[in-house]
Amino acid sequence: MESCELEEILATVHSLLLAEDFQDAAALVRSCSSRAELTGYYNWNGGTNLWDIYFQLPAIEFARLGSRRGMLEGQISTKLKDVMGEEPGDLYTANIVPARETGKSWRTIGSKLPRQVRQNIFDGLRLDDTSWKGRLDDVEFLSRLYDLGSLPSTDPRYATASDDIWQHCINNDDWDRDWVFTDGRFNLLDAPPDKFLRFLCEIVHPIVRPDRNESLTIVSHINDQLRGAGWEVFEEERIGGRSRYAYRELVHHGQRAVSRGRTVADALDAGWMAKEIERLEKSIDGDPASAIGTAKELVETCCKTILNKRGVVYGKAADIGDLTKLLLVNLQLVPEAVSDEKKGADNIRLILRNLTSLTHNLAQLRGLYGTGHGRDGKHRGLQPRHARLAVASAVAFIDFVSDTYRNREESNV
Repeated sequence: MESCELEEILATVHSLLLAEDFQDAAALVRSCSSRAELTGYYNWNGGTNLWDIYFQLPAIEFARLGSRRGMLEGQISTKLKDVMGEEPGDLYTANIVPARETGKSWRTIGSKLPRQVRQNIFDGLRLDDTSWKGRLDDVEFLSRLYDLGSLPSTDPRYATASDDIWQHCINNDDWDRDWVFTDGRFNLLDAPPDKFLRFLCEIVHPIVRPDRNESLTIVSHINDQLRGAGWEVFEEERIGGRSRYAYRELVHHGQRAVSRGRTVADALDAGWMAKEIERLEKSIDGDPASAIGTAKELVETCCKTILNKRGVVYGKAADIGDLTKLLLVNLQLVPEAVSDEKKGADNIRLILRNLTSLTHNLAQLRGLYGTGHGRDGKHRGLQPRHARLAVASAVAFIDFVSDTYRNREESNV
């Protein structure tokens, strides 16, 4: 298929998707690189060519689609069928795939894991009197990570690391218990992050440390140090009811503050909210002013999304205050809707009043410190911690109102 022909087909698909308000699918068709590939042939009823249309998303965005990927592929495939309906000899299927990463920079991503952070973790293990090797001996533990037979011995009487470690840690037991932390053969304090992190994960492996509560405590202390450097240890799977841990890089330090927001966006199927959440992740630490502005926009988008779903009309000039009031009235979240007989009525009314105050203050904060307004030369912006407060407040709002919306829909209220 010629590229110009594919472009015409996709342009038509895009228009059809927009006509049916499939905004996310339309945006994907418009923005993604795409290619057509003849993948099969059915020799039946005159023959049918099977075409796969591949839409390439950046790997991170692909991963974030989650279960929504199948829905988007279905919407696009249906429109492809509509467009190509007059050509029975061809069958088209949409496939959303991760774009291949280019360059070699991925091998150095996250290469910075400061020596001081590593030292702090080792010092913490010492302070808690935690044995890094757990219930294994030194050779058993290290053999799970390294080929000790290929590493040199530091004792001239022995040929390999396996032999001298056995001699000094098991046979004679004359090395310091935590000798491995500073042994140059393993270079844990200065090695690439993955080697250091694999060592940490092995410390809490179920075979090494079967006591789950002990492992949880160690992981908590390790993460207290790692997260500040942009890493964390997390549960990857269960073995015999116990956790096996792996490590991952925290691409954006602010992502924990908005993880709940992504869940809300997915539940509401709100593509624009998802995009705003992505902007939040990227800006909380690096651009607090942008994060504050985006937090306000996130609340506005959430209000509009729910109002649209509820069939409530609002003016084009409606600001965040107008939208909040409309939404709270529609969802019966105004203080006047709480009867005196309801337990904790005064407390509930106070919380509901604070909902309106929250969005008002968020708008004010955005006006003072967020993006979208010129500043004089003496202006000093807020810090990431202030941005996190604004974002957490916005997420708390959208979480509560979206949960109330679902409850009202289920009750047909």
